[in-house]
Amino acid sequence: MRPDTHDTAARNSGAQASAALEVAVLVSVGRHPVTGRARRADQDARGVELALALSEARVTLLHAGSLDEESESAMRGYLGMGLPALTLVEQPPGADVVPALADTLSDAQPQLVIAGERAEQGEGSGMLPYLLAERLGWPLVSGLAAVEKVENGVATLLQALPRGQRRRLQVRLPAIVSVDAAAAAARQSAFGPARRGEIEVQPAAVEWDEAQAEWSVAPARKRPKRLKIVKAASARDRFKAAAAKAEGAGGQVLTDVTPEQGAEAILKLLKEEGVLR
Repeated sequence: MRPDTHDTAARNSGAQASAALEVAVLVSVGRHPVTGRARRADQDARGVELALALSEARVTLLHAGSLDEESESAMRGYLGMGLPALTLVEQPPGADVVPALADTLSDAQPQLVIAGERAEQGEGSGMLPYLLAERLGWPLVSGLAAVEKVENGVATLLQALPRGQRRRLQVRLPAIVSVDAAAAAARQSAFGPARRGEIEVQPAAVEWDEAQAEWSVAPARKRPKRLKIVKAASARDRFKAAAAKAEGAGGQVLTDVTPEQGAEAILKLLKEEGVLR
C-alpha cells in the first residue's frame, strides 16, 4: 500500500469516528404501580434501550431534578443498563425544567433526543417533548416504536399506530422523538454497573413554574365500578340479548311498590354491584 493511500484511509476512519451519532435520552424518576417505590420509568428505559441499539452512537443520559435518595435509586437503574455516567441538570422541586433542558441541549447539540411519552408521577401531561421541540425549533415524532437507520443526517423511524399498525417516517436531524410502549422492552439493570456509574451534577438557572404553584394536588381515588353492559356486533344479537331472560337467580321483580321502596331496592343493588360505597 502506498503511503498516500494509507494516509487517506486513516483520515477516512478518523472522519467516520468523529461523525458518530450523538444521542441524548431524557430520563425521569418512575413510580412502581403496586409498591409506589421510586424506580426507572418504563418508557424512558425503553428509550435508553432504543438508543443503545443504534450502532456507533454516543449515548448521553439527562435528568432534570434534584439529587436525593429516591432519584439516585432511579438514576442508577438507568446506569445499570451499561452506561458509565448520567448528567443531572440541577433543578429544585416546583421549577420549570423546560428552559434548563433546552439550554443544556443547545450547548450539547445532540442529533437525536429521545424521551418517554409521559412521566409516571408529577404532572404526567406528556407536554415536555413538545415544549422542548417548540423552544429548540426541532421537529418531533411521537409514538416511536423503533429507529431503523440514520444516514446522511436523516433518520428513518417506525411509528406505532393503533391496532398494531406501523408507519415508516423520515425526519431530518436534529429531532426529538417520544417512545411508545410498543418499543422494545428495556434490558435488566445490572447491580455492578449501576453502582459504578457516575452521576454528574450540572448547575443550571432556575425558572419557577407559576401555574403549578396554583394547582391543588390530591391522591387519586378509585373509580366506581361500572355495571355490566351487553355488547353485540349485529342488530340480531342485540335483539336476542334484550329478549333473553336473566340468567342470575338473585334478581327481584318489584310490583305495586311505593317510590321509597323502589328507591331503597335500587340503592341496595348499586351497593351490591360496587357502584356505591
